[in-house]
Amino acid sequence: MIHAGNAITVQMLQDGIAEFRFDLLGESVNKFNKATIDDFQAAIAAVQAHPEIQGLVVTSAKSTFIVGADITEFGENFAQGEQVIQDWLVSIHQVFNSFEDLNIPKVAAINGMALGGGFEMCLVCDYRVMAQSAQVGLPEIKLGIFPGFGGTVRLSRIIGIDNAVEWIAMAVPKKPDAALKDGAVDAVVADDKVVAAALDLVKQAIAGRLDWKTKRQEKLDPVKLNQIEQMMAFTTAKAAVLSKANPAQYPAPKLMLDSLQAGATLTRDEAVKIEAQGFAKAAVTPQAEALIGLFINDQVVKKASKKHEKGAHPINQAAVLGAGIMGGGIAYQAASKGTPIIMKDIGNPQLALGMSEANKLLTKQVERGKLTAAKMGETLTRIRPSLSYDEFKEVDIVIEAVTENPKVKEIVLADVESKVRDNTILASNTSTISITRLAKALKRPENFVGMHFFNPVHMMPLVEVIRGEHTSEEAIATTVVLAQKMGKTPIVVNDCPGFLVNRVLFPYFGAFDLLLKDGADFQQIDKVMEKFGWPMGPAYLMDVVGIDTGVHGAEVMAEGFPDRMKPDFKGSIETLYEAKRLGQKNDVGFYKYELDKKGKKAKVVDATTYDLIAAVVTGEKREFDPQEIIDRMMLALCNETVRCLEDKIVATPHEADMAMIMGIGFPAFRGGPCRYVDQTGVAEYVALCNTYAHLGKAYEAPQLLRDMAENNKKFYG
Repeated sequence: MIHAGNAITVQMLQDGIAEFRFDLLGESVNKFNKATIDDFQAAIAAVQAHPEIQGLVVTSAKSTFIVGADITEFGENFAQGEQVIQDWLVSIHQVFNSFEDLNIPKVAAINGMALGGGFEMCLVCDYRVMAQSAQVGLPEIKLGIFPGFGGTVRLSRIIGIDNAVEWIAMAVPKKPDAALKDGAVDAVVADDKVVAAALDLVKQAIAGRLDWKTKRQEKLDPVKLNQIEQMMAFTTAKAAVLSKANPAQYPAPKLMLDSLQAGATLTRDEAVKIEAQGFAKAAVTPQAEALIGLFINDQVVKKASKKHEKGAHPINQAAVLGAGIMGGGIAYQAASKGTPIIMKDIGNPQLALGMSEANKLLTKQVERGKLTAAKMGETLTRIRPSLSYDEFKEVDIVIEAVTENPKVKEIVLADVESKVRDNTILASNTSTISITRLAKALKRPENFVGMHFFNPVHMMPLVEVIRGEHTSEEAIATTVVLAQKMGKTPIVVNDCPGFLVNRVLFPYFGAFDLLLKDGADFQQIDKVMEKFGWPMGPAYLMDVVGIDTGVHGAEVMAEGFPDRMKPDFKGSIETLYEAKRLGQKNDVGFYKYELDKKGKKAKVVDATTYDLIAAVVTGEKREFDPQEIIDRMMLALCNETVRCLEDKIVATPHEADMAMIMGIGFPAFRGGPCRYVDQTGVAEYVALCNTYAHLGKAYEAPQLLRDMAENNKKFYG
């Protein structure tokens, strides 16, 4: 054994070739943390001290190659400022450069995922062999940063500027065929041949049949394009990237492009310094803090869900009651992920609608090349439409998805309870109705749980799993596991009107209604909030949700939280509802919806809207300061999020923020309501609440925030 460390071992194989093997002790995956970096340096020194080594095969003892840098550990550096980050990266570059500069050929045997720093490790090798099941890529842009271990420099010299920009900016892992086509890897082989193929390449390099030194030199020299070619390449790349990523919201792509362009005319040693400078600028942005925070929050949510796995009972057969758009969507989602599901309704037309929805979604998958016709047929066979309960004795969990009416739900739930086994879980897909209330109609309330899907089911990643007063841990665990099997992210919340997501959303709509009453223009509000980062403004969102749905939800919220959600005025939303303007459901709400040239519904301004809501506007019509609009909208939303933490509706800020990102499209680069409060400054946020407290209870800072401000505390770290 030449070297045996905590993360890397080096041992001779044959004919002067050694294996440089990553195997981080105590971890299920290899990653670049401080221990790995230190051991990397020591392993390089060990190789340098053994002149009999003529070549290296770089391998992994794990099922993955290297998943990347340990962002939870390295992220601590980001709080220490640009210079510290830059110096830290320069020290890492020295290690990577010293490995690249070993005067022997080196081949990476990529047996599994090689992402971020893991793929950057592959790039310092002279050749790369990729297993058929492996994937490679640089996903750092998703974290508000960009590759910092030399990835921008080496990749642009290996596959060209255009391809490198696309790889880094899109941040999508590449499969073997795409990686080989672009020249990022040199060979693709069967999984069990990857080490042998890498070994063969090293032998050829040692024998002089491969010019590995020239290949390596290309990474050390400036990009081989003249000034005009470079200018054209970067002009095109910037236009493409910045048209999709607003630098004000996502600064990392522009900083990456600037860094790549500045380093293109320099040698590797100078270019990686430029990369370090650009990376440090990106790392200290609030967007990087927020997006890295979301990555960590996602891990917290997954760990919370994993705790439920042992308590779940097996799910071999599911059922959904109600075969409308929602029921069909739920059936599609379950079947597409391998869970057989019975779809029951009271009539053939309803079943036809549900099957049509599932068929439509599957057909789109086939048209996009993501699914074969055979797989579509196989998926459809997992959905069994039924008019009776005949097969329900075999069902492990039933999802009720009938109309959002408590009396109807109570009747349906009581009926199905009498038709299933004593241990079958019943789950209600309700968006607002109390689970504890619905459970009163049941003989076995311990088996009853809320399972709130968001519309459209196939697109929205979140499922709220709602614990009623009598819900058992087994019911929670089984529902969580089903949500995961369906490809969703479950977050467990406690019961209250609106649960978590809708409880938080309706004060936001209430703030919107109050702004309109005070004389604001709904178009201006939409534009301001979309510029703030929301995918759509509140007027447009209300049209998409359905104004009738909004009015119904507001009534439930007003009954549950009258002190802050029961307005003392008639608002614009209710006024439009009374005028039978339901939004996109009937093509007229705040906006009108007309078919565009492509046959898609497009919103257009409707002057009638202003005439209708004029009767409920009591303030002077004026253009508001954009910041006042933002403050009034966000205070109402963030305050209710904090109250949900106070009331133990949701367990942690991590889960609360993830729910808002996934459930209502809270701007990801702002990290969620709790992160938004942190980045505003808790004391400053409380002061802002005091400024607007005269508008009502919804704007008053919750006690939790007042205590945090007094004790100089934050939600995160």
